[in-house]
Amino acid sequence: MDVMPQRGTRSTRTAAPARPAPPPAHDAADPYGLGIDPDDLPDGLVVADERGRVICFNAAAARITATRPADALGGPLERALPLEDLEGRRWWQLTDPYAGLAVRTGQPERNLLLPGGREVLVAARYVRERPCGPLRRLVVTLRGTEARRRTERSHAELIATVAHELRSPLTSVKGFTATLLAKWERFTEDQKKLMLETVDADANRVTRLIAELLDISRIDSGRLEVRRQPVDIAAAVQRHVDGHVAAGRDATRFRVEVAHPLPALWADPDKVDQILGNLLENAVRHGDGTVTIEVAPAAATGGDRTTEGTAVTVSDEGPGIPEESIGRVFTRFWRGSRRGGTGLGLYIVKGIVEAHGGSITVGRAPGGGAQFRFMLPVGAPAFMA
Repeated sequence: MDVMPQRGTRSTRTAAPARPAPPPAHDAADPYGLGIDPDDLPDGLVVADERGRVICFNAAAARITATRPADALGGPLERALPLEDLEGRRWWQLTDPYAGLAVRTGQPERNLLLPGGREVLVAARYVRERPCGPLRRLVVTLRGTEARRRTERSHAELIATVAHELRSPLTSVKGFTATLLAKWERFTEDQKKLMLETVDADANRVTRLIAELLDISRIDSGRLEVRRQPVDIAAAVQRHVDGHVAAGRDATRFRVEVAHPLPALWADPDKVDQILGNLLENAVRHGDGTVTIEVAPAAATGGDRTTEGTAVTVSDEGPGIPEESIGRVFTRFWRGSRRGGTGLGLYIVKGIVEAHGGSITVGRAPGGGAQFRFMLPVGAPAFMA
């Protein structure tokens, strides 16, 4: 007996599988379907079609050229980007991307000028349907020159500082050695000793400068090596204080406070000495009154974990660092209100501390002077890192 399905019941027939949706069409500004808006790009982007008409002019290009996208889109590329080379020649007429050599694939980045003499870094890519075929699309990138100028200024300042710091000791070394060689018999033993001590001190000054330059190179390139060993940080602090006292400074000017027990610290002992030497030298040279060095356990919180470590605080009672200069203390060539030194020491100190995974801060001490505090995590031996 056949049973007929009642009205209103659902059919048990299996539905045909749905056909997959076709992939979305890619537009000219997003040929790979990545969902990237040209306005999200950090550099200026200008795209022209096969007729030389602008089809893309992003927000960065508008900012760099001071041209509205609405005024550039649909118009000729030469009007949207009226570029000239440094000799005043029209760039697009000079390169002729559409009617020029078909073997060209683009233009390397170079300095060009916008109206008003504003410099801009421009690179171009020629998109062809086939090798040596007609130009289908011209892609141009634009970048401002501010970052490059800052780098060039930094390099120029470094060269000028090195030349100045080297000239003085080398002139002294050359003068004393030439005098001694020419008139050795005319000088007493005490005079010869004084000249040789001066030469030795100037040679040490040159050696320190070269070491600083090497440290800067390693820090900037991320190649600063940290060879971790057990370090008694309290003993290292006392050793530096004793060195200042042996050099003739008043022992009562230094106060060392150590909070025991300290965690076992694994760090690079030579670089820890470099940190302490720079901070104490700055406190003695630029500060006044008592220089207080505090050593205590510390904890640094990073992400979801807390790292055990040791903190060292160096304070003085001098005039301190002006509030407007706090943010520049750890930059290159910062020397504060008093001249002296290369201005590279604190930059190197920060690089060394961070290479250990630590942190360093600067502020105002309770006595009104400058206060530097760095924290080094306990770390691990070199063979376990």
